[in-house]
Amino acid sequence: MIPKLLDVRGIELDAQTRCEHYHGPTDIIAIKMKCCGVYYACKDCHEALAGHAVEVWPESEWEQKAILCGACGAELTIRQYMQCESCCPSCRESFNPGCRSHYYFYFDTKQPAKTQR
Repeated sequence: MIPKLLDVRGIELDAQTRCEHYHGPTDIIAIKMKCCGVYYACKDCHEALAGHAVEVWPESEWEQKAILCGACGAELTIRQYMQCESCCPSCRESFNPGCRSHYYFYFDTKQPAKTQR
């Protein structure tokens, strides 16, 4: 049984928060956007649907619950997510380890700006 998830927005969203842009087997997280407090499947879905730019979460707010596991519905703090080694601490489902390379889109990681995907 799939848990009832919080309101998550995205394009071609499935029951585990995969979207048109990220739809591999481990693409099962949604991120609450700092700018609007709404969960989106990814920055590209936010860009297409929200009508405003993404704001990054400052490190001083990484204790906020802003990550949603699409498998079990658990909400993680940003810090928990960054330290979970690509595995949900609640249900043990795997998250896409490649998402680490996109942290700077969502979290102030002090990385230099990169070209968007």
